[in-house]
Amino acid sequence: MALKRGMSASRNNRGPGGGSRLPITVALFFFLFLVALMFSIGPWLRTGAPIGEASLPNGSSDQVIDVITANTADLGPFSLDAFRRSNLSASWKLVGAEVSADHLSSYELKSKQPASIVKQEVPTRKDDQAPFIESPEKFARRQLREKRRYKRAAELMRQGDETTIKFENAAIERSKSVDSAVLGKYNIWRKEIETENVDSTVRLIRDQMIMARVYLSIAKMKNKTDFQQELQARLKESHRLVGDATADSELHQSAPEKIKAMGQVLSKSREQLYDCKMVTGKLRAMLQTADEQVRSLKKQSTFLSQLAAKTVPNGIHCLSMRLTIDYYLLPLEKRKFPRNENLENPSLYHYALFSDNVLAASVVVNSTIVNAKDPSKHVFHLVTDKLNFGAMNMWFLLNPPGKATIHVENVDEFKWLNSSYCPVLRQLESAAMKEYYFKANHPTSLSSSASNLKYRNPKYLSMLNHLRFYLPEVYPKLNKILFLDDDIVVQKDLTGLWAVDLDGKVNGAVETCGESFHRFDKYLNFSNPHIARNFDPNACGWAYGMNMFDLEVWKRKDITGIYHKWQNMNEDRVLWKLGTLPPGLITFYGLTHPLEKSWHVLGLGYNPSVDKAEIDRAAVIHYNGNMKPWLELAMTKYRPYWTKYIKYDHPYLRNCRLSE
Repeated sequence: MALKRGMSASRNNRGPGGGSRLPITVALFFFLFLVALMFSIGPWLRTGAPIGEASLPNGSSDQVIDVITANTADLGPFSLDAFRRSNLSASWKLVGAEVSADHLSSYELKSKQPASIVKQEVPTRKDDQAPFIESPEKFARRQLREKRRYKRAAELMRQGDETTIKFENAAIERSKSVDSAVLGKYNIWRKEIETENVDSTVRLIRDQMIMARVYLSIAKMKNKTDFQQELQARLKESHRLVGDATADSELHQSAPEKIKAMGQVLSKSREQLYDCKMVTGKLRAMLQTADEQVRSLKKQSTFLSQLAAKTVPNGIHCLSMRLTIDYYLLPLEKRKFPRNENLENPSLYHYALFSDNVLAASVVVNSTIVNAKDPSKHVFHLVTDKLNFGAMNMWFLLNPPGKATIHVENVDEFKWLNSSYCPVLRQLESAAMKEYYFKANHPTSLSSSASNLKYRNPKYLSMLNHLRFYLPEVYPKLNKILFLDDDIVVQKDLTGLWAVDLDGKVNGAVETCGESFHRFDKYLNFSNPHIARNFDPNACGWAYGMNMFDLEVWKRKDITGIYHKWQNMNEDRVLWKLGTLPPGLITFYGLTHPLEKSWHVLGLGYNPSVDKAEIDRAAVIHYNGNMKPWLELAMTKYRPYWTKYIKYDHPYLRNCRLSE
């Protein structure tokens, strides 16, 4: 019992300030002291810098930190309450404290501090490790890398915007070159949703009709008269319903009921008549029949387009007839043109134009005169046939080309141009040529082949087309002459062509060959030994339409004799087909000087994508092809280049209803 009391007494003698709490207090104080010490010398231990005054800034230690107060919250993390902020490095950043603008302005953060104590801001670490310290060199390099990244990103964004704008502008330019007359209502900017399923019902009805024909054929083979009658009735209804409709909006309002009724009949037919082999065979037969119809229609379309391209419009025919009548009513003394003394003056600029189209010839003359620097020095030699001789004379008597000289001749009055002298004239008059042109359903006939329809052209039977090979005979007193087709428009002064040195060649022309087209093998038959031995199949072709001919060299080289030689060899058309370009390529082979392409731009009669910049730069534009500017087939975007040289308010044009 005494022992128990003693123990109890000893416990009772311990108070709040008793000695039993002293070790805990001492341990806590020692722990706080160690923590503060480690916090103070930790950075120098990591960087390997010595601890002492040598590593501190100039001045006393109170210039670095005045007060460090460490607080604990249940032995939680410590926080710094206050620093002495004077002369701190520029890389220090105060986080978590609200500092007024006035207070901050009192401390000028200087960037030039001793390198031994400069400390950089680093991202906060989530672990218990001390923050990473960057050297000034690394910090400068990191900032430089970040600037370069930002600059590169901005440059890439700028380039991306420029590329997008460039592509958009290119697409806009391409959209301007789309010709509505050729490509219909196509628009590269149209949204698919605007035209989506506009004919889905029409296509459904047509598909039903195809399957109905298949089952109708099978029903006939299997003697299913009930299905046969019902299918025939539904086919008639569907045919009347769809008619020539191309869009759902054109269908009758009863279309859904008809479609439903046809669907029910087809469903019953499938259950009773479907046979995979028979259905497949019938569909194949229908496909072959449709393919034959397409080929036939394509051939017919080609023929009609060629026919439309070669016929004379009613307005131009009317104009020619009215002018002819009025010309022959004129007294003889009023049928003469002035300035005839210029016709054989070699110092002037002479043009040769062979045409039977009054309106086309007037555009060539007018466009040349309008763009000429000195029209008085230009002389036009027109040759036409006897049907249009009066009309051509009358037009230019009524509409003289200003101060320029003009003269009209009739090709039928050239007595030297006869079949005994001219091989092509003899061939054109032969029975074999007439059979080749006009006898139908003959293996050698032109009409038996769709690919040769373009040769069924009246110009190939006219000597006006072949007269270009006889220029020295037609104009014996001239040294140089510029040959022009009647489907061209002159846009610039052409007198510079007379100054071009042809380098001893006869023909100055613009070449038309590209990488693999418009070369000699396109026009000549290189399977023939005469062609293969004398010509290069890859030789570059050139264009008629605007050609400068040196008639002096022509005579020395006997160009007309060369033409006659090859024309005689081609009597059976084994060297080339009809036309004047193949014999021209042969006759002037090695004697053609290439002109700058801007002198003569071609393709406006067949190519809807001729570059507008090339057209604007061209001295002469050429409507070679079927889509001549005086026809309704003409491409609308090219036609204004031609129509601007026609005065549609002229009484003759108004009376013949010719308009733009």
